[in-house]
Amino acid sequence: MIIRLRRRMTLMVIAVLLAVSAGIVLAIHAANERSIAVQAEDTLSVLAENRGSRPSGRMDPGRQKGDRRKDSGQPPSIRNGRETDAAGLSNSYTITLNEDGSVATWTSDRTDLYSDLQVAEIAASALAEGKDNGRIGTQFYRKIRSDSQTLLIVLDARMEYLSASNILRSTALIAAAACLLLSVLAWLLIRRMVQPVEDAFIRQKQFVSDASHELKTPLAVISANAEVLEQEIGENEYLGYIRSEVRRTNSLVENLLTLARLDRNDASAEMKHFDLSRAVMDVVLPFESTVYEAGKTLETDVPEGIDCNGNEEMIKQLTVILLSNALKYSNPGGQISVSLASKGKQCELRVFNTGDAIDPKDLEKIFDRFWRADPAHSRETGGHGLGLAIARSIAETNRGRITVESKEGQGTAFTVTLNA
Repeated sequence: MIIRLRRRMTLMVIAVLLAVSAGIVLAIHAANERSIAVQAEDTLSVLAENRGSRPSGRMDPGRQKGDRRKDSGQPPSIRNGRETDAAGLSNSYTITLNEDGSVATWTSDRTDLYSDLQVAEIAASALAEGKDNGRIGTQFYRKIRSDSQTLLIVLDARMEYLSASNILRSTALIAAAACLLLSVLAWLLIRRMVQPVEDAFIRQKQFVSDASHELKTPLAVISANAEVLEQEIGENEYLGYIRSEVRRTNSLVENLLTLARLDRNDASAEMKHFDLSRAVMDVVLPFESTVYEAGKTLETDVPEGIDCNGNEEMIKQLTVILLSNALKYSNPGGQISVSLASKGKQCELRVFNTGDAIDPKDLEKIFDRFWRADPAHSRETGGHGLGLAIARSIAETNRGRITVESKEGQGTAFTVTLNA
């Protein structure tokens, strides 16, 4: 139990650290991309204003289509100081489009970075989008119409996106290292925090085991003396009460010892493959007479040949507990059913009974030790609130699980899932 608690707390802390780390990394990356987009839009505005204030930009008669020569004068970054302040991005180039949308000419400060084919593809993609502003990959564009010309200003932000990608990779590595370090520290802290609880739990288990062993001797003495008195004075009502309570207390002691052994995982449980169908029927068949005497019906659906990996005697004890529980809490004249099914690498044992449904708020507590929804009814049936706790411990010891479903007007079903 303590190991499961420690594991769950550690996994919860690790999950929170991973979520926070991933959130921080993605937030930084998104902020970088937003910054690049905003900076690109500002730069395009400046470039568009500058291009619009210059002459029309028609082709010189001596300039041929696709000529990569720069416009006369200084580069944009020198011609206009505002461009230098606003940009800070990689490169830009201006495409002059013909009326049919083809590229008439294009200019750039870095003609070595682009080819006529690449420029034509960008222009075609921008025209296909049908927008005046947009983004194609790492390149932002803006259309400007003046006189009979259409200019396409393109800003290439590939270096900025590459830098953002490197930042993402670096922050991810740093976040992973920080998450690993914090996870180790959290595990050490949780281990230290849980240690007193674990020590107390170990002492409690040892006390239960020792007390149960100590109680067996006086119970045996009381039972023997009651038998001697009965032989001397004959049957007596009060001696009957004594023997009944001795049997009841002895049953409680045996259950406590069983739980103590299961808690210590030293129940001498040999795990092996066995015929689960036969083991279940070995329990169900003798139980039929008890059900019949109680005026109830028992139905079975247990196919042959279903194997299971676990401890056969413990699984039989688990089946007895579930059948006894179904008999106790089924309604008068009610129905009990036992079914077994193989589902891939698992097999399911299901015990169902008609009767009053379990309150939904009690479903989480039903496997707790000494918990009883109706103490008065439990006293009548001789229960101590340990049967289902033992059933859960047996299921977990056999690397399985047990669940319960209960609906008003339908009944209650306990399902045990085991490895085939």
